Amino acid sequence: MRRRAVGASGLSVGRLGLGTMTWGGDVAPDTARALLRTFVDAGGDLVDTAPAYGGGRAEELLGRFMRSDLRRDDLVIATKAGFGTHGGSQVVDTSKGALLDDLADSLRRLRTDHVDLWQVHAWGDAPLEETLAALDQAVSAGMVRYVGVCNYIGWQLGTAAAWQRAVPGRARLVSGQIEYSLLARRAEVEVLPALQHHGMGLFPWSPLGRGVLTGKYRGGTPRDSRGGRDHMAWFIEPYLDARSNAVVDAVARAADGLRLTTAQVALLWVRDAPGVTAPLLGARTVQQLSSLLSVDDQTLPKPIVAALDDVTGGPHLGRE
Repeated sequence: MRRRAVGASGLSVGRLGLGTMTWGGDVAPDTARALLRTFVDAGGDLVDTAPAYGGGRAEELLGRFMRSDLRRDDLVIATKAGFGTHGGSQVVDTSKGALLDDLADSLRRLRTDHVDLWQVHAWGDAPLEETLAALDQAVSAGMVRYVGVCNYIGWQLGTAAAWQRAVPGRARLVSGQIEYSLLARRAEVEVLPALQHHGMGLFPWSPLGRGVLTGKYRGGTPRDSRGGRDHMAWFIEPYLDARSNAVVDAVARAADGLRLTTAQVALLWVRDAPGVTAPLLGARTVQQLSSLLSVDDQTLPKPIVAALDDVTGGPHLGRE
């Protein structure tokens, strides 16, 4: 797999990442192991996880696999802090104490003494300088190599990045993670320009439009899909409207002409969009993942890219 630098930092990763949000829940341990092996065998190394994924189960599985299936140095581990479910409610706590406690728990579950990329999972109510001080401390202590943020909008990202750059010795933010796909291009308005201005990389989550861009929902909602499950239907529903259907139809037409799958075309558009470092793949089966990994050497023709830009909101201002 080809590699890319994460923004202006010294960190580099394969240009596709593996997401673990469904590990320990919809994805059983044996399947998770097979997904990880398939990903690494294809040259991938970036694995993105979080304490919130499966209530820590995703991190536990990853830690187990690093002992039984591969070496720690084979992976670039990205995890998060500041968001979780407590007492049945979702809680965002970005205080310094909460973040460092999350990190200690992540290291224990992952069975490692450091993570390569530690990310604040969401914007919180704690003072920003307190949140960012936790990142500085974690880097200084050697528990974290690089730091980033997730789900920050433009002004939040710019404020945090500027604060870290203001004083020598602070841990500079190297990346941002946000939803980005042919069905969700809002990041181009403020987030992508902010990331590029501050020399940060972008890790898009849900690059396949929460699964809708695979085309699986064109004839209705499959019972074995995320949209067919009560606990995930809310996540898919926003993209089951007429506009999204028209986008999926356009992607499917392009796929037919290129002899690719709809999912492959949608992924290639995101992977090669300006400013993108590595889309995070949330595949639930080895077959899904293998199909996506198989297009490493392919690119979309420029006329197809331009047509998909137009049908989903207009030209991408970052393209030449």
